[in-house]
Amino acid sequence: MRLADLHLPDAGLRPPGDLAGAPIPLLPDVAWLRTGIVNVVFLGLPEAGDGGWVLVDAGIPGFATHIAHAAARRYGDTRPAAIVLTHGHFDHVGSLRALADRWDVPIYAHPLELPYVTGRAAYPPPDPTVGGGAMARLSPLYPPGPFDFADRVRPLPTDGTVPGAPGWRVQATPGHSPGHVSLVRDADRTVVVGDAFVTTQQESATAVLTQRVELHGPPMYYTCDWDAARESVRDLAALDPSLAITGHGQPMRGDALREQLRAVARDFDHVARPAHGRYARRPAITNESGVVELPPPVPDATSIGIAASAVMVGMLAGSVRRSR
Repeated sequence: MRLADLHLPDAGLRPPGDLAGAPIPLLPDVAWLRTGIVNVVFLGLPEAGDGGWVLVDAGIPGFATHIAHAAARRYGDTRPAAIVLTHGHFDHVGSLRALADRWDVPIYAHPLELPYVTGRAAYPPPDPTVGGGAMARLSPLYPPGPFDFADRVRPLPTDGTVPGAPGWRVQATPGHSPGHVSLVRDADRTVVVGDAFVTTQQESATAVLTQRVELHGPPMYYTCDWDAARESVRDLAALDPSLAITGHGQPMRGDALREQLRAVARDFDHVARPAHGRYARRPAITNESGVVELPPPVPDATSIGIAASAVMVGMLAGSVRRSR
């Protein structure tokens, strides 16, 4: 499946307020941009020049023009060295094809993520029974893939370096997806963590719309291996990060980040892992070819919940239209 098959127009949608233009700088060479419900990250100084910066993730469908215009405001008429994926879920690769083709650049992903972004396999199905919010209930409606960027995707280097981003390294943080990675800069303990953990309650549409800042584990409805997710959060907490940019929610830094991350890492099985659900006790088994074995679905995902989710889709779409 190609995300272009969704037939969503690339209209350069612009969120309201301070998110309506340039990426928001966090450090001289790190900036972030919210695209609907998910963030993208820019690594590289504004004066880096052609091939001197990197885009991390590519947002939801329909935001390619918005992301490209934001990049131009930060970097001028230049191209990135690459687009690096923390993982390939639909909300992180929605505008990927348009951007990679526009800039004519390679895409990099972890080898265990390649089946899902080269057209070979669909992701483990989501679990709408976990998390208790409309975004979780919506999850059966999200595109599962396989997504096909095979002509541009390359495996991340085996030495852990990040193409086009000197000083950064790749740290495997699986659990939310089989080949999920985070990007780490040890010099200042800055981390770009994708969905290894997030800073909003992503299962809740209200929290997504208000962007209330609070640290949570990975989005429940798409996490397919909770043991691995727990170890990934603990590994990131052990880095004692000074700044974290997440795939969902606002960046966090300083003592608030470290204290909340340590608490989630310590109590992960009680505060982040669902008590019940398809993957709560048995993970999806995957390998370099894709999904090998799945636990059975939980039978109480009701049509009422899906109908309520469809209403929520309409509300979100109306909000996006009003922001244009």
